[in-house]
Amino acid sequence: MHMPTANKNTTAAHASQATLAPQNTATAREPLFSHKALVALILPLVAEQFLAITIGACDTLMVASIGEAGVSGVSLIDQFSQLMIQLFAAFATGGAVVTSQYLGKNETSNACKAAKQLLTLSLSAAAVLVCLFVPLRLPVLRLLYGKIEPAVMQNAVTYFFWIVISFPFLAIYNSCAAVFRAMGNSKLSLKVSILMNLTNIGGNAVFIYGLKIGVAGAGIATLLSRAAAAVVMLVLLTDRKKNSVYIDRLFTPEWNGAMTKRILRIGIPSGIEGSVFQFGKLIVQTFMASFGTVAIAANAICNNVGSFANVPGNALGLASVTVVGRCIGAGERKQAVHYARVILREAVISMGALSAVIFVFSPQIVSLFNLSPEATRLASGVIRTCMVANALVWPLSFTLPNSLRAAGDAKFTMIVSNISMWLFRVLFCYLIASWILRHYPENTSLALYGVWFAMYIDWIFRATCFVLRFRGGRWLEKKVI
Repeated sequence: MHMPTANKNTTAAHASQATLAPQNTATAREPLFSHKALVALILPLVAEQFLAITIGACDTLMVASIGEAGVSGVSLIDQFSQLMIQLFAAFATGGAVVTSQYLGKNETSNACKAAKQLLTLSLSAAAVLVCLFVPLRLPVLRLLYGKIEPAVMQNAVTYFFWIVISFPFLAIYNSCAAVFRAMGNSKLSLKVSILMNLTNIGGNAVFIYGLKIGVAGAGIATLLSRAAAAVVMLVLLTDRKKNSVYIDRLFTPEWNGAMTKRILRIGIPSGIEGSVFQFGKLIVQTFMASFGTVAIAANAICNNVGSFANVPGNALGLASVTVVGRCIGAGERKQAVHYARVILREAVISMGALSAVIFVFSPQIVSLFNLSPEATRLASGVIRTCMVANALVWPLSFTLPNSLRAAGDAKFTMIVSNISMWLFRVLFCYLIASWILRHYPENTSLALYGVWFAMYIDWIFRATCFVLRFRGGRWLEKKVI
């Protein structure tokens, strides 16, 4: 990666994190992050993102052996649970921003309080979800998917039970991973992620192939993998000798109203933004129900390949929360701007290179999915348009706003994202697709292109707003701590 060289004499809070610790005074002009520290933070995040995509594909293949009713039930629950997972991700983002800023300010005791409050807040939310959805899982699923076949509903209810039970463990894992990233230790979360995903795959093999208990086996494997990761993360985060931020008195609940307010100042806008994004995607999928099997299958492949291409940008966005948050906490606004630009530049370079490779080899990549010739041609063409937009616009739309959030400007990113999602992605998608199908009813392929171009307009609007906000500098005036 193309990273700037920085002074090697960065002050350390702990020996294991020497290259990531801030200077003791807010007036310091030495770089807060060395080249080595940035690489050590970013590379494990990239690897973890790629791992999630790869293991997710393997998991889908293993679940597919259950049968169509099983796969359909699992798929429906996965779509719905993404809305719930956004809640934990939002809390993690808020906690990471607050912890990073306290570390930048050299207030490690407050950073520890923020970490514990993040854990308490996430677990409390998870407990509410468990109490709500376990007894009401059948009515909820009937309300959402009332017209599905009985076999699919039965599998969905069974799988939903185990997924809901796993929410507290997922909340613990996400919270601890966010704290370790705030400390700059993304390598540890990568190792635990490997453990979690391998446990999930191994559990699927035992419960699905060995014991043959169907979707219940897939749910139990997910529960066990998340529980194992949560326990390991908690044990590691309670070690005050190795961590500058740690959880003290783990089994003594504490509620800090002021700290909760700081976390939610970032978490609530981020949660609303993420949930609306997922909901908008579901609505767009309903528009495509009339496109036919070829277009729907091609769209699924495009989404998978697009997610793979976005991995570097997503990873660098996570890194910017730590880096920019630390700079803001230290009072180093110029360094916050500098590192935000560096991270954005790396996102553009890495995503541009990966998108170029996918653009060239898109026919070969799509052929791996064994689609019909018509669907293969359609998916290959849409993927190529996506790779152009990915290289030119995506980092500005999704990587850059994380730097704004790290400074506390989460409300602005939420407002822009919601306006853009509903006005451009959802409304334009409906209008463009409806116009094409009305005038060219046989050309569903063109309608699929219309859906994706509506999404690119969404990206362009976001990018324009975020670039103007970044250049204007008002994001640096927000206060979190």
